[in-house]
Amino acid sequence: MKTFKKITLTVGILCIALAVNAQKFGHITSEQLLQAMPEYDSAQMKVQALRDQYDLEIEQIQVEINRKIEQYNKNEATMTNLIREAKASEIQEMQVRLQNFAQTAQQDLQQQSMVMIQPVMDKARGAIDAVAKEKGLIYVFDLSQGNPVYTSPESLDLFPLVKVKLGLK
Repeated sequence: MKTFKKITLTVGILCIALAVNAQKFGHITSEQLLQAMPEYDSAQMKVQALRDQYDLEIEQIQVEINRKIEQYNKNEATMTNLIREAKASEIQEMQVRLQNFAQTAQQDLQQQSMVMIQPVMDKARGAIDAVAKEKGLIYVFDLSQGNPVYTSPESLDLFPLVKVKLGLK
């Protein structure tokens, strides 16, 4: 009976060891993959063009505010209190509008960036999923999400395989 238990225990341990060894892991740096995709560059260029457009508008508004401040300072001594207060209020309102515009522009820029980049991310994710399934992987770790403490040489680097899947050089 003791021999049977030892054999059963040994077989059980072997099965567990084989099951653990059968698990396959892979890794990829998704950020590196995205940067290799021409669609990503195109989306980034569109986002940059929008950013430049907003920056130009902000700069023009700031120039107008500076012009009004300079005019106010130049003519302040000759203004009545009522006109001085009206001009100061006008400048403050312009500064508030500028701040509001800058915040709204930043929010729109983030939203537009996600709208333009999300399809590229989805395409990359689809290719990663397909390669992982083809290779029978149970987990794929994204190294751009943080630095793993250890990556085994047995972990499959999916980057070259996914690049081929996407038709990238």
